[in-house]
Amino acid sequence: MKAVTEGSGGRIANAIIIPMIAVVVLAVACVFGLMIWSSHTSDKSAVSSQQTLLDGAITLKLDQMARQQVGTVVWDQAYFKSANPVLNQPWLFSNVGRWLDDTYGFSRAILISRESKPAFSYDANLVRNWDSPELMNQLEHSVARVRAKYITSFKRTPSGLFRFTADHQTEGRALSENGLVAIDGQIYFFSAAAITQEVHTIAAVRRPPAVLISFQPMNEEALAKIARISGLSQLHYTNAPSDDSAIANIVLKSPKGNTIGYLEWRANRPGTEMLGQVTPVLLILALAIVGLTIGVMDFTRQTTKKLASSQAEAIHTARHDSLSGLPNRSQFSQLLQEALKLPQSETDGSAVVYIDLDRFKDINDTLGHAAGDEVIRAVAARLQAVIPDNGVIARISGDEFAMLLTHCDGQDWVEHILSRIQDQLVRPIRIENNELFVSLSMGAAMAPRDGIDSGELLRKADIALYDAKGNGRGRWSFFDPSMQEHVLAQDKMSRELRRAIDEDALEIAYQPQCDAKANRIVAIEALARWTHPDIGPISPASFIPLAEDTGLINDLGLWVLRRACRDAHRWPDLVVSVNVSPTQFKHPRFVEKVLETLEDFHLPPGRLEIEVTENVFASQHKTILTSMKRLKDLGVKVALDDFGSGYSSLSYLRRFPFDTLKIDRDFISNLDQSQEALAILTTIIHLGKALGMTTVAEGIETREQIAFLSENGCNRMQGYLISRPLGDAALEAFLEDHAMDIAMKLADKTVANAMGELRTAKA
Repeated sequence: MKAVTEGSGGRIANAIIIPMIAVVVLAVACVFGLMIWSSHTSDKSAVSSQQTLLDGAITLKLDQMARQQVGTVVWDQAYFKSANPVLNQPWLFSNVGRWLDDTYGFSRAILISRESKPAFSYDANLVRNWDSPELMNQLEHSVARVRAKYITSFKRTPSGLFRFTADHQTEGRALSENGLVAIDGQIYFFSAAAITQEVHTIAAVRRPPAVLISFQPMNEEALAKIARISGLSQLHYTNAPSDDSAIANIVLKSPKGNTIGYLEWRANRPGTEMLGQVTPVLLILALAIVGLTIGVMDFTRQTTKKLASSQAEAIHTARHDSLSGLPNRSQFSQLLQEALKLPQSETDGSAVVYIDLDRFKDINDTLGHAAGDEVIRAVAARLQAVIPDNGVIARISGDEFAMLLTHCDGQDWVEHILSRIQDQLVRPIRIENNELFVSLSMGAAMAPRDGIDSGELLRKADIALYDAKGNGRGRWSFFDPSMQEHVLAQDKMSRELRRAIDEDALEIAYQPQCDAKANRIVAIEALARWTHPDIGPISPASFIPLAEDTGLINDLGLWVLRRACRDAHRWPDLVVSVNVSPTQFKHPRFVEKVLETLEDFHLPPGRLEIEVTENVFASQHKTILTSMKRLKDLGVKVALDDFGSGYSSLSYLRRFPFDTLKIDRDFISNLDQSQEALAILTTIIHLGKALGMTTVAEGIETREQIAFLSENGCNRMQGYLISRPLGDAALEAFLEDHAMDIAMKLADKTVANAMGELRTAKA
C-alpha cells in the first residue's frame, strides 16, 4: 500500500513539477522579452519625440523668418518700386537686400517680378549667378502658392470691383511660404512673401504680386540655436544618414519633396539605458528563481506524497456535508444513478424522499444560526438512526435532506419508514436551555412506478414535498400525476400573470369608503382584477397568493400602485388606498418606487394610503418598520388592514406608525348575533381613537350596522351596502349619483325645516 501511495505521489509530483519548471522558464523568458520589447519601444518613442521637437524648432525658425520679413514686404515704397517695369537696383540693394542682411542675417534675397521672372538678387558676399535655374525650379511651387494666396485675398464686391481682405497686421505672414532649399551644396532656410501695400484700396483687376524670397544659411550658429530649442546634442548636417544605431536623424526636403540632406544627433535612448541598469538585477532574480524553483520542487514532491496518503479522506470530504457528516447532493445523485441501474420492479424497486424541516428559518431568526446548526446535526443523527441498511440519507441544502431507499417492497413499506422518521421527531431537540419541537414535511417518488430516471424521480419527489407543505406541513405525500398537473397549471398561470402585468392587461376596481357623519365618499380602495382571455375572471384569492409564491408580487403591486395614482387625478377630493404585501416592503427600493410613482403622476403624498395586513408583524423585519416610517414622514398615509384577524397586539400598534385602522369584516358580520362582537368592535373603535387613528369598518351590508358604527364613532364605512368594487367609468357615475342624492336629501331637509318653521309661525 505504501509503495502504491509513493508511486501515486511521484506521479502527482511529476505532474506538478514539470509544468512548474516550464512555467518558470517561460515566465523568465517572457520577462526578459518584455523588458527588451519595452526598451525598444521606449527608445523608439523617445526618438519620435525628439524628431517632433526638431521639426517644431525648424518650423519655429521658419515662422520667425516670415515675421521678420513683414517689415519689408508690407511697404508702399517696396510695392511701387517693384511694380515699375525698370527696377531701381541700387534702391533694392540698399533698402531690401542689405537691410534684411544687416537686421536679420538674411544673406541672400531674390525678387520675382509680377511677370514671374527673377528681377533682382542680393548676396552678402556679392557672389553672382547664384540664383540658378535649378534653384528657381525648387522654388517654383512656393512662389506659385504665394501668388495664389495674394490673388485669392481679393474678393469681388457687388459693384464688380475687387477688395483686398487680408489682415494688414498679419498679411505679410499670411501671404508667405517657407521651407528649405539647397544652394551649391549648402542648406538654406527661405521665406517667400508677396510684396503688398501698407494701405489697400479697391482694384478693378486682380494682378499677381512681386514676390520677395529671403534666405538664411543653416550654419553652425543656426544649428546651435535649433539644438538649444529642441534640447538635442551634437546636432549636425550630413548628406547621407549614419549607420550608427545611436544616431537619429530627420530628412530635409525641398518644397518639391526632394531629399536635400539630413540632420543628425545623438539620440537619447532611455529604454536602452534602463535595460542596461536592470539586466544585472534581472539576472540575479533569475538565479534566485531557479534556486527557489529547486526548493519548491523538493517541497512539492514531499507534499504530494502526503497528499496522496490522505486522498481517501479528501474524497470523503468532497462527497460529504461538513456540518452533518451526511453525503452531499453530488454524492447522493451518484448513488441514486447507480441504484437505478439495477433492475426495478414493484416489489423490488427504489424510492426517493425529499425531507424538509418546517419553519426552520424561524429557528435561525430567533435563536441564531449556531442553534440552527445544532438542529441540523440532531435531525441528521435521528434520521440515520431509523434508516434501514439499504438506505442512504443525504443533506441537500440548508434545511433539506434526501433519502434513497433500495429494494423497497411497495409503498406500504416506504410509509412504514416515513412513520418511524416522524416518530423520531416527536421528542424535542434540546438546544442549551431551549426545547425545540421540529416537524418534517416529506415528498416521495418511487421507481419504477414514477420513472427510472434520476432527474425525473427527484423532480417528482420535490413536487410531492411541495404538496405536503401546501397541505399543512408535518406530513408526507407520495407523487401523484395530479400534483404535476397542479404544478404545471400554477406555472402556466404564473407565466400568464407575468404577461398580463407586462402587457397592461389587468384591471383596477375601486370600492368607495363613505364618511360616517357626512355620508360623503372620502376614499377609494384600489383592488386588482384579472380577466383571463380564455378562462375569464380569476379571483384575487387565486392570483394574489400565486404572485406571492412566484415572486411576482413586487411587479403586481407596483402595477396597481401606478395605475391607482394615475387614475387618482380623476377624483381630486378622494384618498386612494392601495394594498401592499410585506414582501414589497422588504424590497430595498420600495420607498423609492413609491416616490417615483407619486412624482411621475404629480400626486400629493397625502392622497395616497398604503394598506398592510397584520401579516406584516410576522417577520419582525426591521426593513418594514423603517420603510413605513419613511413613507409616513413623507406624508403618505399607512393603514392596518383586517385588524383583529391575526397578530393583533397593542405593542405593534404603538411601534408601527399607522394612520388608519381597518376593522376586519368578521366583527361586522357578527354584529347582530354576538354581544362579544359588539363589545370587541366598540373596543377597537375606542382604541383607534385613543391612538389618533382613523377607523374604517369593512363589509358593511345593513343600515343597522352603519347606525351602530356611527353612534360609536367609527369614521368611515366600506362595503356592498355602500358600493361594490367598480371600474373607473362606473365609479365616476356612482360618485355623481351619490353627490346628487346628498344634495337632494339636503334640499328636502331644508324644505322640511322651512315648512316646520312656517307652521310654527302660523300657530
